[in-house]
Amino acid sequence: MSVLEEAKRVAAEFEYSQEDLKKGVKAFISQMHEGLQKKGTSMSQIPTYVTAVPNGTEKGLYLAVDLGGTNFRVCSIQLHGNTTFSLTQSKVAIPRELMVAKTSHELFSFLAKQIENFLRTHHNDHFEAHIKRRKTMSLGESFRNEEIFQLGFTFSFPVNQIGINKGTLARWTKGFDIDDAIGQDVCQLLQKEINALNLPVKVAALVNDTVGTLMARSYTSPGRTGTLVGAIFGTGTNGAYVEKLEKVTKLKSMAESADYDKSTGNMIVNTEWGSFDNQMSVLPNTSYDEALDQATPNPGIQMFEKRVSGMFLGEILRNAILALVQNPKCQLFKDDSSSTNDLQSTTSIAEDSALYKPWGIDTSFLSIVAADSSPGLKVTRQELNKEFGVDAASTEDAEAVQLLANAIGKRSARLSAVALGAVVISTGNHVSRGGGDEDVVDIGVDGSLVEYYPGFEDYVREAFREMSEIGVQGEKRIRIGIAKDGSGVGAALIALVAADMVND
Repeated sequence: MSVLEEAKRVAAEFEYSQEDLKKGVKAFISQMHEGLQKKGTSMSQIPTYVTAVPNGTEKGLYLAVDLGGTNFRVCSIQLHGNTTFSLTQSKVAIPRELMVAKTSHELFSFLAKQIENFLRTHHNDHFEAHIKRRKTMSLGESFRNEEIFQLGFTFSFPVNQIGINKGTLARWTKGFDIDDAIGQDVCQLLQKEINALNLPVKVAALVNDTVGTLMARSYTSPGRTGTLVGAIFGTGTNGAYVEKLEKVTKLKSMAESADYDKSTGNMIVNTEWGSFDNQMSVLPNTSYDEALDQATPNPGIQMFEKRVSGMFLGEILRNAILALVQNPKCQLFKDDSSSTNDLQSTTSIAEDSALYKPWGIDTSFLSIVAADSSPGLKVTRQELNKEFGVDAASTEDAEAVQLLANAIGKRSARLSAVALGAVVISTGNHVSRGGGDEDVVDIGVDGSLVEYYPGFEDYVREAFREMSEIGVQGEKRIRIGIAKDGSGVGAALIALVAADMVND
């Protein structure tokens, strides 16, 4: 059997048919509903206590901070009220010793100090005027509201959110380990240190990056239609969407004391859809997926994410390529000149090749290969040589690798469509309301896959057309746009919504 025939056989294992789509959407909607009713479900469906989305007319100056991992970012965002904004930001690396400090005070006082430095550098007039006023105030007097910066806090660690600016740390990830912070309200920890420095700043909102993506897109998107979904398809994948408040029935048992605006009738829900169908009732499964899952620190968890997101696609491809390399019937990367007997041909892969190392293929390689239309797939052959020490790969070898990369990327996009399509259908937005601007279904997306993988959105749209509830006409109504800087602009907008709630 030729190299291409063997590659086609493996690529066929990644096919995700219209029937698979149908089953996937049905199961996704079912798990969404289950997550809205009770805790401890496959999809967490976390209430965010954010109950309104912006329409682009909002104005004001807001602060946002983002503790996403090894860096801490401070931004100020000036909303101009015409769907545009200006952003000023600074970024600082978190010293390693603070990531594993003995007390949370050490980390959070460092974060507050960065906010002070930022205000002194970029908003000194406001800051100095505030300091002067503080000195002349009697001790019991507090700030006037308009003098205070409302701050959105993007905190990319697992928290149990119990209010728009309340959330207790469930556990640290990404190399952080500060015991006394577990179970504490991270907004309060930051506010305490801000107050100690006498800064005119209120931690108004705790922000998840997908919710930030939704808010940023809703502010900048054209027309009067609010955004329905904010989704990230990058290193990881997750989505947040606007749900009817009455459907979030678990709120009754969760948040007796939570303060949120019920007047809009809506609440943004953070799905945590990376864990959709961990039980593997409908998700596609191949031996290459199974090998990947076993090589992760959390086998059996985040099974949807492991088939969709950038962190994992390169490893799935590596497993598939290795299966062909190790198949005695397949001549992929074999040096035919070494022997007349095909089965004895030696491989032309360097012994220390990244192909033999777990996580040796980065997902950017899939994007390069999928986009390659050079004569004889010269670009792919050069990449194979440069990145993986494959000496003199043939055009047929490159075509085989491209077949696999396309199949894995296409499956990822079609699974992404399951999540997006299920939200559109579940919320009733697949039903046309008679045309016009109000009929647009707006989706904000961010992440390296959706930005850089060739044809990703085309594959998603093709899948929408195959869903009977959406179809050709429904797909035309869906507008997908990149939402840049959700952790900055989005966090600022959530701070705005939170401040409005307090003032109303």
